Amino acid sequence: MIHQYKSNGYNIVMDVCSGAVHVVDDVVYDAIAIYEKDGEEAVAAELSGKYPKEEVEEALGEIRELRENGLLFTEDIYEQYVKDFKNRKTVVKALCLHVAHDCNLGCRYCFAEEGEYHGRRAIMSYEVGKKALDFLIENSGNRRNLEVDFFGGEPLMNWEVVKKLVAYGRSREKECNKNFRFTITTNGMLLNDEVTEFVNKEMANVVLSIDGRREVNDRMRPTRNGRGSSYDIIMPKFKQFAKERGEKSYYIRGTFTRYNLDFAEDVLHFADEGFDQISVEPVVAPPEADYAIREEDLSQILSEYDRLAEEFIKRKKEGRGFNFFHFMIDLSQGPCVAKRLSGCGSGTEYLAVTPWGDLYPCHQFVGQEEFLLGNVDTGVTNTVVRDEFKLCNVYAKEKCKNCFARFYCSGGCAANSWNFHGSITDAYDIGCEMQKKRIECAIMIKAALADGD
Repeated sequence: MIHQYKSNGYNIVMDVCSGAVHVVDDVVYDAIAIYEKDGEEAVAAELSGKYPKEEVEEALGEIRELRENGLLFTEDIYEQYVKDFKNRKTVVKALCLHVAHDCNLGCRYCFAEEGEYHGRRAIMSYEVGKKALDFLIENSGNRRNLEVDFFGGEPLMNWEVVKKLVAYGRSREKECNKNFRFTITTNGMLLNDEVTEFVNKEMANVVLSIDGRREVNDRMRPTRNGRGSSYDIIMPKFKQFAKERGEKSYYIRGTFTRYNLDFAEDVLHFADEGFDQISVEPVVAPPEADYAIREEDLSQILSEYDRLAEEFIKRKKEGRGFNFFHFMIDLSQGPCVAKRLSGCGSGTEYLAVTPWGDLYPCHQFVGQEEFLLGNVDTGVTNTVVRDEFKLCNVYAKEKCKNCFARFYCSGGCAANSWNFHGSITDAYDIGCEMQKKRIECAIMIKAALADGD
């Protein structure tokens, strides 16, 4: 399968199944399109009046060589791979610990309903968290590196338990031959020197939640009492945190809505404030929500990604670059085959744990009882749902199996699919269009930076 597109002056050809990407001239670009559809003879016939004969013959020679080397028109060899996946033993490698079903902000778009997740406010006890880490160790097989994300609500509202659980995990690493990679997602309201010092020592990654410019952030992320600007409280803390974080991984993460479709300005605002690891994600919300992204917004959003990509390149070349999460793409090797086929591993390799120890496929399914998988005492008992997630891959989705982006997005988010279509093997269509554009931008950026002009 071939995907061709033009972006920022580049003619780009993707060979989907090999992962090869080619930047070509106009003759080769046109020739490949005809070659895939009608074959070699049609290329010479259709292009004879458009380009000199020798250029067409040279283009055909390049196409033949790429094809012989397995870099063009390669076959899809992966569909057979997933047929055995259900029979493999499930190995859990990551947990999302909901240490606090409570929050000190009142974000309008919060899928967790201000941290309550369709239920009650609750704080995870040390005992439940300890059982969760034991469950992860016991169900991780031979995998050495394990991931634990402290999540909420707002996890800093249960800070003492977070610290104790990190200490417990560290205490078990050597005896179990495991290595814990702890992360935390915080809105920053409770960030202080003590938290910063501990997090920078113990956390492999940190997600700092703020939406962008002051007026954008405060519209969607008000304080619980409605008094004061959450931006003014949080931004100075985040700037100091990022400075002290040094070279360790972090992301400042925002959400854009229908109210800031010019979200590139928020990305650049973060960059101008000194942050160099940035992620700004589209909101996912019911269509009736006033802030929800709609189909008619897509044209502006896709153009905004193009604009952001051009500014991204410009700043990189000027020596004041930053990383934007959705423009980071690995063309040399990429994720393993299983990851590329099945994505995040929700419901199988990755589980969410509620404050009282229940297990769900991921944080977005928490509180939906039909997706309850078990708990930290019994382990996973709902194997029917687990096995449905095991088979949730790009070949189980009609919208995905012939899409050029399938090995980069891995079929998209199961929760978004469920929320919009009532099936985990469908796809959130608006999200798909944005993801495809981001992938195209990311590949174009690689070409532009390699070009050096």
